[in-house]
Amino acid sequence: MNTKYIFVTGGVVSGLGKGITAASIGRLLKNRGYKVTIQKFDPYINVDPGTMNPYEHGEVFVTDDGAETDLDLGHYERFINENLTKDSSVSMGGIYSSVIEKERRGDYLGKTVQVIPHVTNEIKDRIYKFENTDIDIVITEIGGTVGDIEGLSIIEAIRQVGLEKNPEDVVYIHVTLLPYIFGSNEIKSKPTQHSVKELQSLGIKPNILVCRTEQEIPENIREKLSLFCNVRKTGVIQNKTADCLYAVPLMLEKEGLAREICNHLKLDNYIPDNSKWQEMIDHIRSIDKENKVKVAIVGKYTKLEDSYLSVIESIHHAGFANDVNVDIELIDSETINKETVKEKLKGKQAVIVPGGFGDRGIEGMIETIKYVRENKIPFLGICLGMQMSVVEYARDVLGIKDANSEEFDKNTKNQVIHIMEEQKNIYKKGGTMRLGSYPCLIKKGSLAEEVYKTDEINERHRHRFEYNNSFKEKLEKAGLICSGTSPDGSLVEIVELSKNEHPYFIAGQFHPELKSRPDMPAPLFVGLIKAGKTVASK
Repeated sequence: MNTKYIFVTGGVVSGLGKGITAASIGRLLKNRGYKVTIQKFDPYINVDPGTMNPYEHGEVFVTDDGAETDLDLGHYERFINENLTKDSSVSMGGIYSSVIEKERRGDYLGKTVQVIPHVTNEIKDRIYKFENTDIDIVITEIGGTVGDIEGLSIIEAIRQVGLEKNPEDVVYIHVTLLPYIFGSNEIKSKPTQHSVKELQSLGIKPNILVCRTEQEIPENIREKLSLFCNVRKTGVIQNKTADCLYAVPLMLEKEGLAREICNHLKLDNYIPDNSKWQEMIDHIRSIDKENKVKVAIVGKYTKLEDSYLSVIESIHHAGFANDVNVDIELIDSETINKETVKEKLKGKQAVIVPGGFGDRGIEGMIETIKYVRENKIPFLGICLGMQMSVVEYARDVLGIKDANSEEFDKNTKNQVIHIMEEQKNIYKKGGTMRLGSYPCLIKKGSLAEEVYKTDEINERHRHRFEYNNSFKEKLEKAGLICSGTSPDGSLVEIVELSKNEHPYFIAGQFHPELKSRPDMPAPLFVGLIKAGKTVASK
């Protein structure tokens, strides 16, 4: 079978759920037995999202191979249950950087370098990367909305793909908005018409429209969209707001999206096996809404939920596994101090301190960790949360009042978190971090072993600073157990308190949320919600 290509574009406004649509298509095709991968093209000029403030573009999702990528890759992985790579995340900054590098090397043999063909060829090279592999279908989501000046070369490149490949090997799907006007009590199709007209003016005729709507699409609107957008009526797909994010694939299946894709791509496997996914959704829907665990995420980027998207989704996954709903509150760590911490965390049955960079809000995180440790509230520290757990323990239990991270205080003599001497040439600010998947050996008889049910794991990292082994003996003697280390023992990956000291206090230098799936939740989150459920039942 020739490699098939599905392109997902968006129109009218951003935030319509192109990523969820692409991920849902991936799941539906995988359920038909096809080997699927998904990639995201972002129009911005950053080389990757790694240097972006989370308020700009949400969280940075890290792949096993250490690529810093768009958060939509998290949706893709959670829906299709495949570990993606750097090839699945491409920005225009990365494209331009590669083109300029080739020009400087002389690869273009003195030619005038232009958007067409040089930039568009570079884009197509990334799209065709999966040819001659075991991948049957490549789904490519185009970021932004049609007409954005930064994204025009991407649209031109995918137009060329349609010309270069057989018609039955390429399908264009346009995700658009059907606004509902309450005053006149009607759905308006005009924004979609204009968006499709814009796409057609760039040389692409969409085969399928996925229409985001809050209301049922009346038959006359389907007919109007079909007529004015030059799309078959069966290709006008309704995408209403679902009661559960993970129910979207089944909803789109019912609407006939996968059927239309199979028709266009002449795919033989029409009949899906959605049974396991349906069982998962049925289980989620069966959970008693009154059965809740209240969880606080105490971080520094709380004004935008997407900053902690994978953490939030992982909490939900753990809730599914424990047959409870989760009530999540994001709390700005800058608002927490000795006087406010009790009120801020009042009624919470589980607390997470997630990752981050910079010293803003750090003292609030430390105060949070001290409070949950002393008051036996189930706690999970992630990356920076792990580092601040070490700082808090050194300060409050060991009495090292100036204990800190080298990131925040270069002058303190007690840098319990630091850059190891042998890593100084690697971990430079703005340079290379420890990125991607690393192995970790787990201590026998530890909480970590109980949670993971194994003695070796692989988790994804994104950080520069490490636990200072000079303090390891003192901290362990005082009760902060190093229960996970790198295979050579040089890097501490997990710290915890014994279950005699605390019902659930554990922190990892890595990001467990990046590998969590709705049907295979991250063990550290499952353990946290299980402990929180016990607290809630008392």
